[in-house]
Amino acid sequence: MPADMPVEVKICGLDREEAVDAAVAGGARFTGFVFYPPSPRNLTPERAAQLTARVPSSVIKVGLFVDPTDAELDAAIALNDLDMIQLHGSETPARAGEIKRRAGRAVMKAIKIANARDLAAAQLYYDVADRILFDALAPTSMANALPGGNALSFDWTLLDGLSLPLPWMLAGGLTADNLAEAVRLTLAPAVDVSSGVEERPGVKSLAKIAAFLAAARTI
Repeated sequence: MPADMPVEVKICGLDREEAVDAAVAGGARFTGFVFYPPSPRNLTPERAAQLTARVPSSVIKVGLFVDPTDAELDAAIALNDLDMIQLHGSETPARAGEIKRRAGRAVMKAIKIANARDLAAAQLYYDVADRILFDALAPTSMANALPGGNALSFDWTLLDGLSLPLPWMLAGGLTADNLAEAVRLTLAPAVDVSSGVEERPGVKSLAKIAAFLAAARTI
């Protein structure tokens, strides 16, 4: 595995064995698996188990959920040794706390950003989340928008001077080409990419995964 990177990388929406292997071999710190049926990246718990089993214990396995029911959480956790639960819906702080207790896993809460006012929402989760993820808020005019993975970015300068009491991650429209600029503007300690390493929605590109991780090593 490559040496530690200046910025930690999460490759999300992993869809097949080769993509998992490429993420791990390239030095990803986090691997992401989607449990959200409307997403083209959705995995059943059974299919996800075939992929998460390939991830070494040194790499963090993240399950992405959108307003999950207890049954959906239980089904995924029963078959997958997840290290972290990513909440990418409209989960309240109280619900996020319930999920954290039920799952017995660390929780990362996604905060969707369109303008500076949206940043304040992160404060509501400081006492229950272990990590915050800032992603782009899809406009209401966007057809078939997903809770995340829409290849949209937000104004990165909104994060200038950001200080949080817990770790955070930057997502939204990142690619190998703009990664360095995004980190320069935000000083993000970690980044999350999904659509930026795909051939088409739900199909990861092994070449793009390698290129993104290579770009991260040069920052």
